[in-house]
Parts: sequence; structure tokens; C-alpha cells
Amino acid sequence: MTTHSRKGAGPPANPARVMVMVENVNVPGFTHRVDAAKYDAMRRALLLVLPEHAPGLTQAEMFAAVREHLPEALFPGGARAAWWAKTVQLDLEAKGLVTRSRQGKPLRWSRRMHTSDRQG
Repeated sequence: MTTHSRKGAGPPANPARVMVMVENVNVPGFTHRVDAAKYDAMRRALLLVLPEHAPGLTQAEMFAAVREHLPEALFPGGARAAWWAKTVQLDLEAKGLVTRSRQGKPLRWSRRMHTSDRQG
């Protein structure tokens, strides 16, 4: 498994900062580490706004919808929200929690409904 590293890039890492490993559905085997607090906040927002059924949301709709569900302390003024939304969407898609519609353009995403999520 390949891991992305940015040695020598930017300021020294904060040892108190908790990181989480994310995947990219478009590049199998590629992983990189991101801030866990921002990841968790965006994950919650994405899973809240993405519908359970197709057709789902376009990328622009998804980016706009998550902004109102993000903590201001982590995303002041929505800063970098689009980058985080895309990063988390690709990770959740790689993990099978989000699905991409294969029909038509623009591309659309929705939550994958698991057996444990179903009523009745």
C-alpha cells in the first residue's frame, strides 16, 4: 500500500494533532493522513446531506449543502470546505458508504443504504 508523505513541506507536525488515514476511490492503494477533527465534522455533514436514493446530489450541490452543517471553529467562513468535502467523499466512496451514480452527467452521489439502516 502506498502512503503519501509531504516530508519537509510546511511547519513541523503538531504531535497533539490527531490524524486519520483516508483512501481515494480513484487511486486504489493510495492513502494519506488528514486532520481527524475536520474529517469527522465533514463526514457527519456529508452523511447528513446526501440522500439515501438516486439521483443524489451533484458535486456543486453537495459542496453547498455541507457548509451549513460545519462547525465555524474548524471551517471559518467555510474555508477549504470544498477540498474537505471532496476528500471525505472520495474516502467514503472507497469504503462503500457513498455511491456514485453511473448514469448521465453531471455525476451525482448518494449514501449507500446498508441493511442495518433499513426500517422494519
